[in-house]
Amino acid sequence: MQGTANERIIARDMIYKLVILGDGGVGKSALTLQLTQNHFLNEYDPTIENTYRKNLLVDDEVVLAELLDTAGQEEFSIILDPYIRSGEGFLIVYSVIAEATFEKARALYKKVVYVKNDETPPVVIVGNKVDLERDREVSTTDGRDFAASMNAPFFEASAKARINVEDCYIELVRQIKKKRMQMSDESAPVPADTPKPISEKKGCCVIS
Repeated sequence: MQGTANERIIARDMIYKLVILGDGGVGKSALTLQLTQNHFLNEYDPTIENTYRKNLLVDDEVVLAELLDTAGQEEFSIILDPYIRSGEGFLIVYSVIAEATFEKARALYKKVVYVKNDETPPVVIVGNKVDLERDREVSTTDGRDFAASMNAPFFEASAKARINVEDCYIELVRQIKKKRMQMSDESAPVPADTPKPISEKKGCCVIS
């Protein structure tokens, strides 16, 4: 998909690849369409793969989010690996009115860790469909505790009511930025004039 002229002038390091994961029917496409098109998807149409682009204002910087909306159905789970490998950050979505999707979110987090070979991938956990409060099966506390166990930000959202839709994507970009900085610091070369630590050797004493 080609971007607009405004999107094309954004520097490469201001482009962020976000992958949206979750069980079928949790509202991944609804959240993404609400973000990118200000439109709520009333009918559930199973997604295999859709890609979107959206300019986001994150901490006073305009960034380009490339959003990959993935399939949630079990028969498509085998094709998730390449999508996960290509992504930088992951929005893991479950439905607060379906406990089984919450358990699937746990499994998807483990899959991201395994495929990325990274114990701390950039992740945001989203409990969608909070507009259906009377049908809730997953408590806010359970969702928050799950996110806290992986040190990930947590949002409850509603694509229909546009609650926390943009916020969860913006926070995921922040998590990716933190990860990039961490990786940059780890790979930075050590200055040549950095003093080397004095190693202790047997039979050697230092006189001051």
